[in-house]
Amino acid sequence: MPAPTSARCSLVVNGQTLRVSPGDTSLETALADGVIAPLQGLHGAGLLGQGGGSAARRQPLRARRAELPVLAHPESGPSLRPAQAPARTVARRTGSVDAITAIAPRVLQLVVTLERRLAVEPGDQICLTLEGGRPVTLAPTLGVEGGAELNEMVFHLRGESPEDLTGLFGCAPVPGTLAKAKGPLGHGTYRPGGGRLVLVAAETGFAGIWAIARAARYIEPAREICLVVGARDPLDLYMRPALEWLRATGVSRITLAADRHRQRPPDVRPGPLTAHVPTLRTTDAVHASGCASTVGAVEVLAAAAGARFYPIPLPPGA
Repeated sequence: MPAPTSARCSLVVNGQTLRVSPGDTSLETALADGVIAPLQGLHGAGLLGQGGGSAARRQPLRARRAELPVLAHPESGPSLRPAQAPARTVARRTGSVDAITAIAPRVLQLVVTLERRLAVEPGDQICLTLEGGRPVTLAPTLGVEGGAELNEMVFHLRGESPEDLTGLFGCAPVPGTLAKAKGPLGHGTYRPGGGRLVLVAAETGFAGIWAIARAARYIEPAREICLVVGARDPLDLYMRPALEWLRATGVSRITLAADRHRQRPPDVRPGPLTAHVPTLRTTDAVHASGCASTVGAVEVLAAAAGARFYPIPLPPGA
């Protein structure tokens, strides 16, 4: 009689039986169960090694991820964890939608002008609520050419017309729509310091990554930057003016990737962008922005290398 099938598979790691649920990788499950555990490495670095004892009862993977230690460069002070961010005062501002323009066939730029400047750093997020709509957490950025006024908040969003943003905001934004902004929020803030800066952006996740990359070129012009940008369709790689500016200022390691081969330019590599993330080092600071699956995949790579990791997640539809 055939054995009953199961939705989970089993394998043996370090002499311990490991059961992997659908949707989890074996690495993620081993981390969550403690079969492999963070160990202290150079300068207090968190390295993946073999666990020294029996693991506690498995917790949800997202809860366990927040516990992974992340390396601080030896000259940059104590180590940081991705679940933490510098303590800052959250402020509220009011304003209105100033303009909505298309910057690619399926990408829009939304500009909100505030009555007073909201103090945010590159990589920060804010909660934006349009009149008649729902709150949405987004990363302010710059125009792809690099411009923004002091009291402006610029956002890159998926859509062909303002009506396409209804699902995201709960209303269709038009110039003059009242807006409320609250921030800074999030854990992806740019932190000057030692080590290579590895920036990973999926589609409109480039918004927060662009803000970080541009700031880093001014604040730390000698710091090594490695940028990986991807999209499902090559037509959605809207950020070429920004990439040209980065190349002109000395950033040579820029990789573009797209899943679909249709109309793929020669400089765009095939496949998901996570396949093109460079081999990470313990001294790297990794910022990733995009959908949950992309951010989660980069997080696992950073954890395996003991690198610092700072996520800038996108809400569904952004």
